[in-house]
Parts: sequence; C-alpha cells; structure tokens
Amino acid sequence: MAETEVDVLIIGAGVSGIGMAHHLLERCPGKTYRILEAREQIGGTWDLFRYPGIRSDSDMYTFGYAFKPWVDGKVFADGPAIRNYVSETAREDGMMDHIRFQRKATSARWDSAAARWTVKVNGQDGVEHHTARFLFLASGYYSYDEGYLPEFPGVEEFKGDFIHPQKWQEDYDYAGKKVVIIGSGATAVTLLPAMADAAAHVTMLQRSPTYIAARPTVDRTADFLRKVLPARLAYAITRYKNILQTILIFQMAQRFPNFVKKAVLEEAQKALGPAIDVEKHFSPSYKPWDQRFCAAPDGDFFAPLREGRASIVTDHIERITETGIQLKSGEFLEADLIIPATGLNLQLMGGIHLNVDGHTVNPPDHVVYRGMMVSDVPNMAMAFGYTNASWTLKIDLTCERVCRTLRYLDRIGADYAVPVPDPEMPREPLKLLDSGYFHRARESLPKQGPKTPWQVHMNYMADMLAIRFGRIDDGAMQFHKAQNVATNTPALEAAE
Repeated sequence: MAETEVDVLIIGAGVSGIGMAHHLLERCPGKTYRILEAREQIGGTWDLFRYPGIRSDSDMYTFGYAFKPWVDGKVFADGPAIRNYVSETAREDGMMDHIRFQRKATSARWDSAAARWTVKVNGQDGVEHHTARFLFLASGYYSYDEGYLPEFPGVEEFKGDFIHPQKWQEDYDYAGKKVVIIGSGATAVTLLPAMADAAAHVTMLQRSPTYIAARPTVDRTADFLRKVLPARLAYAITRYKNILQTILIFQMAQRFPNFVKKAVLEEAQKALGPAIDVEKHFSPSYKPWDQRFCAAPDGDFFAPLREGRASIVTDHIERITETGIQLKSGEFLEADLIIPATGLNLQLMGGIHLNVDGHTVNPPDHVVYRGMMVSDVPNMAMAFGYTNASWTLKIDLTCERVCRTLRYLDRIGADYAVPVPDPEMPREPLKLLDSGYFHRARESLPKQGPKTPWQVHMNYMADMLAIRFGRIDDGAMQFHKAQNVATNTPALEAAE
C-alpha cells in the first residue's frame, strides 16, 4: 500500500507529535503532513502508562504547550487529564484525519537524488511505505515494548504478583495486599502515596536515596492572574514565572549544592516527623540535580510514611523468595505484590533504522545538532526534551526551529538541509543526567561537540535565543537541491 506523499511525516501522536503538527499548521500552513502512531489512540507516554497515580512530575504551566493554556488548575496533572489535553489539541486543530493509528515505523531511507524519505511501516493490513520531504521523530526517548528489569535472584520462586509499571493493567486489584515497590525514582514516588490507602501496607525499597521535595498543587499566582487577565496572557506570565523559577533552582543546586541539599533534607524531616531517619533514607550521595528531582505534590509522598501506612527501606536485595524479599541486612519484607519500578530502556528515534543514500546511520558515529538533528542526516529532526525542566519546553522550541528551516528552504529554493560538522571537531559523550537509563545506553547514543551548535544545552533561555532567533544558515547547516528533479520520488522499497 502506497500513501500519498507529504511534506512532513511525523512519527508518534503523543505530546511531541501533536505539538509538531500544531506548529506546522500555524507556521507553515501550506505544508501537508501525516502522523503515524503505533498505538490505537493519541497520548504516547500518557496512554501507555496506567499505573496508580500516574501523573506529570513537572508543573503543567511549563509542561503544557506554549500555544494552549493549561486551565485545569492542578499544577501536577494525572495521566488521563494530560491525555485529554493532548487529544483536545488534536481535535481542535482538525488533526484526526491526518493520523494513521496502529502503524509502527521500522526503517527510513533517505534518497538525496529525489530529496525524499521513504519510511517502511508495519500496519494492520501489512507493510506500507510512506514518503515525505521531512521526517520528524516524535516517538519519545524510551522503548515502549519493555521497561528495564534487572536480574533478581529467586524471582521465579515468588508466589505473588510481579508487575513492572510499564505493564500495569488498570483493572488490577491491589486492595488489602502487602506491596513492595523496588526503586526510588519518579514512578516509585508516585506509586507509594497512590496505593497506600487501599493496600494493606506499601514499602518502597531503594538501594540509594533520591531527592524528594514537596510542591504545592495549586499555583496561587496563576489562579489570581486568571481572574484579572485574559487566559492566554495569564498562562504566559505564569509559564515564564515557573521557567525562571526552575532555572534559578537548578543553578542554585549546581553552584551551592550543600546549601540546597541541607534545605531539602530539613523540609523532608519536618514533613516526616522525628521517627524517620532522613539522613539514611533521603540523603543521596550525589549533588542535587545530578539526577532528576522528584516532586511530591502537597507532600503526598511523606504523609503515608509519617502515618505508618507506608515504609521506606534502604538496603540491597539478597534474593526474592516465595513470600517476599530477603535483604542483605537480614531484614525480610513480606509481599503479595512486587512492583519493580526500576526504570526505562532508553531508545532514541523510536528504534527506527535510518539509512542515508545506502549507508546505515549508526548514532554513535554522529553528532547532535542543536539537540534536535543528527549530523549528516538530511531533513530529519527528533523530539528530545529537557532532563532538568519540563520536557515540552524544548519540544516547542524544536518545532519552531523545524518550521523556520522549512520556510528557509522554500525561500532559497533548496530541497533539503543537513548539519555537517568539521571532521576535526572533538567529540564527547552527551552530558545529560546521571540517571541509570542514560548510563546503560551511553554507548548507543550520538555524541556532542565542545560548543554550540553541536553541544546539547539544558538551559531554556539560552536555547530559546539560539533556536528561536539564531540564523538558520549558521555555518554548520548546508543546503542542497534534489538532483533527480524529473521524478522527484524515491522507489518505494524498504530501508534495511
């Protein structure tokens, strides 16, 4: 089956993909587009994850789109609310007729002679091929197939239920069960308070602590501004207030880590009471923001611990038995349900195999350009958000830059743009967060250079100036015309 060619083919109908489509409609109204989504509905991450309490760990005034005010009122929205927000955006913009569901892109081949991508897709009725002038990969940064699961000795002996959060079924009943959550990241911090009311008891078992800070669920500034200003203006002011606040906190954590750490631990001790050892369970060995901070809306994580409905244990697993977890300290945790909240398997570009003019693209051999394109790969961008702030902040900027590039190509009469680095430029690993899933995938990731535009920044204000106002023809980007003007369409064949 061959689909009509489009100007922009978007892979993924989650937050990033729907955001890209909106920017195209607004900034490049004459461009045609199509969205391919492997799942049955819109939402991406927010459709995949269904575990108890699933929510954003960033405030919605910065996680929400710049162009669509978040008016729900909750600073930290739950999964269904975010899914509805993204779906509402798609419906309002008339995108539904442009989305092809249950289509999983597996490979993409670029042909410079025709200046076109040919994307191989597994659909309900077999293999399809889609062609496009520009390819936008909005499929997230991790594998949807399986979450990360380390080896646990004896797990096959466990008589209870063992469920990774990525495989959670919404109708699963955990009422009255003794629950042990393995992990200390955002998922574990979300699960514990959400399950504590119905479960017999919830224990969070961690090898090492994470920074956890209470955040208010109501933004008083936003509520006040909505009463006296138009919705869009109130949203914009609140958004930039929160952006600046996040940058300030991050910079303070980097420059004065001991001060920030002391303040976070003092607040945690106040929320938990004197019975819980904060130094043991809430004092990480790394500096604040070397890994992502975990937010506890209105301190919801601390309340069950303080009230005894939940516990936190810092220890190592010796083995899993029929009835629970034996720890190396000698302590035993009884369990009816074990949830390994052990993280993600990082996967850039949706696992799609890229091929440029017959040459396979091996990501570690390439360099990231402005955190959104890959060196020597023409007319392709990927959505990769911030790790120290709301994901969507960088996505909005990326979408703007792609639209500027498309308009620039039209203006100069070129067909494609490709970032090309100096072959002598030093290359180094991407410097993202010190999280486990980045460490595990480091050897499979593209590299970065020593300075802009080849260095990945985690600073919204710096990126905004460079991406929104910086020149498209910046010396690193090259522009070309298709050679095969007569046919201008590559053969519809699979890119292996």
